[in-house]
Amino acid sequence: MVVSRALLGLSVASLAAFAKGAITANGANFTLTGDNVSYLFHVDEETGELISDHFGGPVEDFVNPPYINPSGWVDNLGNVRREFPDVGRSDFRLPAIHIAHADGNTVTEFNYQSHEVVDGKPSLPGLPATYGDDADVSTIIVQLYDNYSDVSAALSYSVFPKYNAIARSFAITNNGTEDISIERASSFSTDLPNIELDMIELQGDWSHEMNRVKRPIQYGETSFRSTVGYASHIHNPFFALVTPSTTETQGEAWGFNFVYSGSFEATAERFSNGFVRVLLGLNPLHATIPVKPGETFQSPEAVAIYSTEGVGGMSRSFHDLYRNHLSRSNYTSQTRPVLLNSWEGLYFDINDTALENLAQQTADLGISLFVNDDGWFGTDPNARLNDTAGLGDWTPNPAHFPGGFPEYVANVTNLNVANSTEKMKFGLWFEPEMVNPNSSLYEEHPDWVLHAGRHTRTVTRNELVLNLGLPEVQDYIINSVSEILDNADISYIKWDNNRGVHEQSKPSENYDYMLGIYHVIDTLTTKYPEVLWEGCASGGGRFDAGLLHYWPQHWTSDNTDASDRLTIQLGTSLAYPPSAMGCHVSVVPNHLTNRNISIEYRAHVALMCGSFGFELKPSDLTPEESAAIPGILADWEKMNPIVISGDFYRLRLPDDSNWPAVQFVSAEEDTSFVLAFQQSASIKPAPPPLRMQGLQANARYSSNAFNGTISGNTLMNAGLNIRYEVGDYQSTLIWLYKE
Repeated sequence: MVVSRALLGLSVASLAAFAKGAITANGANFTLTGDNVSYLFHVDEETGELISDHFGGPVEDFVNPPYINPSGWVDNLGNVRREFPDVGRSDFRLPAIHIAHADGNTVTEFNYQSHEVVDGKPSLPGLPATYGDDADVSTIIVQLYDNYSDVSAALSYSVFPKYNAIARSFAITNNGTEDISIERASSFSTDLPNIELDMIELQGDWSHEMNRVKRPIQYGETSFRSTVGYASHIHNPFFALVTPSTTETQGEAWGFNFVYSGSFEATAERFSNGFVRVLLGLNPLHATIPVKPGETFQSPEAVAIYSTEGVGGMSRSFHDLYRNHLSRSNYTSQTRPVLLNSWEGLYFDINDTALENLAQQTADLGISLFVNDDGWFGTDPNARLNDTAGLGDWTPNPAHFPGGFPEYVANVTNLNVANSTEKMKFGLWFEPEMVNPNSSLYEEHPDWVLHAGRHTRTVTRNELVLNLGLPEVQDYIINSVSEILDNADISYIKWDNNRGVHEQSKPSENYDYMLGIYHVIDTLTTKYPEVLWEGCASGGGRFDAGLLHYWPQHWTSDNTDASDRLTIQLGTSLAYPPSAMGCHVSVVPNHLTNRNISIEYRAHVALMCGSFGFELKPSDLTPEESAAIPGILADWEKMNPIVISGDFYRLRLPDDSNWPAVQFVSAEEDTSFVLAFQQSASIKPAPPPLRMQGLQANARYSSNAFNGTISGNTLMNAGLNIRYEVGDYQSTLIWLYKE
């Protein structure tokens, strides 16, 4: 948001009068305060530069900066901790903002002009962002100006005190008469002092997303980026900085997350003076964004959270912030229905008879949501009989549904769900952003796909990417999805995306694409708020905070192997709440890993996700597995409300232990459950005692795992000794009830 010029005439003192307790402006010294965090910066009186002072535990005072010998090539701004560093003025570190001006030069000199403190938090036009009212968040907007180029910047800082969270973004306005372009834009930038730090990031690929990687912040750049056009499986737009002694439960942790779904870059740069510059924002390879005279470029938002309760404390703050002040769906705080998805049960071998039979089996199990996956659309000669044709033609295939698609959906939604008074709900799969070359859409509009002139259009998974930066493409997708939703009783949409972006005609197309897809999704989720929307990008390729703003849940990975999913889900939980994850129980041997794992273990892994379901044909279950389903559904009924709104604790990680475990504690703190696992059979040594977290120390707890009661202190400090059955892949569910 850009502050009006009328505000520039207000004095610092008068503006400071608007501030609430979370933000104080003492002259040109600014303090943002949370329950257990302080963020301090000030204006240098001589240069007008914004200077970083502190981001960490609570402080009350501004202190003198460290002395750095100015001799040598690094002096002036190169030895200063800066809030919004630019290019070319004695600072050799990476900048947060890099602008190519109309005359061709790339030097910018932003100086402080004014500031405004406001209650609540302004929205970001066209972009997802955190939100809150006066009781939740306060914002300071700092106005900067470059007198040499007539370019202004408005820096927005919002503090959510309850979550020790700082949200940052900025807007660049071209007040000149010729075009400029944004070459680099890091939404969060701050310079930390010379302290020892490690970076934790999430790395992976399709089917093994969100693997924790930890490395020290040494001299130079410790960086990763996505050039895929989306957040991607390869790197997630999240990282944490921790001190070397920080653990899950104690020590300092700074978490940074980009509220954006496109290409990004994350960097921690330790310079020769020891300072560590933290940058998170757009990938410069996908920037060069033109800003015409009178126009404003708005950066996406980035969120940082500080914790003194280790990595776990940081994660729980992200979870609470995102559930309460990012995800806006009607379903965010609601228990999600158990579903059965048709994909691994039928793949493309579908018609109305096969689907209705599968839906009947679903209802007979007591499952209340049936999801029709890929293969339902397209007409000859481009019918969707496999993944080579039909994508983009969102017309139900008349050969599959001779009675019409609405009639088929009505047949499903008229089914009685066993052990319930409910009727079956119906869900549907879409992949609206992609098109097959073998489709009517592509034949009619080959110019609608992303392409670079006459260069070959790279086909991946038999798909090309529609250019969502084009308004006509946005309208086509909105109208196509609306047509289906308006003519059938559909309660759930799975929105897939199965390839990255290759040919872009210019770097800024990625930013335009993201504004386009956000417009499409914002329009549809606003138009159909009663629909439960789930995001998917070949699994976790776009599991990011940007889309979490619109959708309450995401498909976490195409890998449904329960053992692999433990690593994937616990990695995802570093930044994203389990309530937003989707996981299904699939058949064994698993279709990807060929691994055999008991249905109890598979269910326990899937039940830790907010969206729980099955990905199989019930007729393929063994009698023993079928007999286990009622108990699994009974567990879901008790567990899901706690997964949706409770606190999550990683007790032991699969990377570190043969006996990983997690714990949930209800929002009311009166009920807790623990899911404990044994990966490999072990004769010796015995499993270590399992120490709980999040309990009330002096309360006493009863449990299905022991007789009588045990104090919270004992459970957290001594723990429980778990006895597993002999064999690989064993699991147990432990309930704890406060007396």
